Amino acid sequence: MPGDRPPSPVNVTVTQLKANSATVSWDVPEGDVVIGYAILQQRQDGQMQRFIREVNTTNRACVLWDLAEDADYIIQVQSIGLYGESQASKRVHFRTLKETDRLPSNSSNQGDITMEGLDKDRQLQTGEIIIIVAVLLMWAAVIALFCRQYDIIKDNDSNNNKEKTKPSSEHSTPERPSGGLLRSKKKSPSVNIIEV
Repeated sequence: MPGDRPPSPVNVTVTQLKANSATVSWDVPEGDVVIGYAILQQRQDGQMQRFIREVNTTNRACVLWDLAEDADYIIQVQSIGLYGESQASKRVHFRTLKETDRLPSNSSNQGDITMEGLDKDRQLQTGEIIIIVAVLLMWAAVIALFCRQYDIIKDNDSNNNKEKTKPSSEHSTPERPSGGLLRSKKKSPSVNIIEV
């Protein structure tokens, strides 16, 4: 229901402007349950649009990355509540710096750089985890395939050995001394009968 939606974020501002990144931050009116945010980012020339959505977070800021240098952008932020999203905030315009302007802005505020670095690391970790899981699954498949092939080879070898040993044991059965004794026992009574 529209009444259950959270109100739009307020005080949307863009800080830490650089040639390829910027940080957007906002406030949420008190008393409303907000479980995430959504950011619509687009270049003013219409060449690129990005939608960032994150839930289960209390963050009120987000680093915008991979921006074009010396370009105009428009952003809008929405709050995500338990029953839907808010209306989009007012549009905020900003322009990224030129590559040559980057060094002075970096050296001006070291705290901002570390915060941005942490956010980028957090975003990279998700991609890295996906890559690690994919590699582990591939290794598991290779190991399972190897084990399966090894079992097939092992079974073939053991079957070949059994076939080699079975004929020799069958051939040796009649040649056992006990077999010969049984034959001689059968013959000896008949010999005794002939003698009597």
